[in-house]
Amino acid sequence: MSHFLTKSALINTETFRKGKAAILQTDSELVKAVLNGRKELFAELVKRYEKPVRAAALNVLGNYHLAADISQDAFVRAYEKLPSLRKPDAFGPWLIKIAKRFAVEQAKQRLRENRPNLDISEVVEKPNGQLNEDKQWLLAAVMKLPEAERQVVMLHYFGQNNVADVAGILGRSVGTITKQLSRARIRLRKILERSEK
Repeated sequence: MSHFLTKSALINTETFRKGKAAILQTDSELVKAVLNGRKELFAELVKRYEKPVRAAALNVLGNYHLAADISQDAFVRAYEKLPSLRKPDAFGPWLIKIAKRFAVEQAKQRLRENRPNLDISEVVEKPNGQLNEDKQWLLAAVMKLPEAERQVVMLHYFGQNNVADVAGILGRSVGTITKQLSRARIRLRKILERSEK
């Protein structure tokens, strides 16, 4: 088997030197060639996965330009970490996972940056006319939730994102988000009942 791969690599090297397209077909062959010093062949992997990686990032971020930036970052990281890839034939899913992770981090960063820098006690105790008493009461209750549940509630109800979008933004499964929303509703009900007494 190794003789075949060596012979295949020699054929591909000769083909590449003659100016023809490389015959390397599988991700595994390309990854091994890049790791063996044929760094220019990484461009073939980029060409092969450019659209799927951008689509994965776009699915999380919803912004084409951010997704393009994230996909470039994902390719750079994949190139840097290529020696750590245990299964070269799993390059595609591994790369998509990197892109999704970067996209989720970007979404979280955007969420943190866009979050108003208000002390909730100021909004609740000193209303400026924007929130009526009921909304202040509800917002105060939401702010008492554990952070994970608070994030989900804020993204779903206040950010008007559907469950799948919230899952993508936070990098969690749809089932986890659904469960966290359910727990948050129960917890909110209890918080609100206690505050009525």
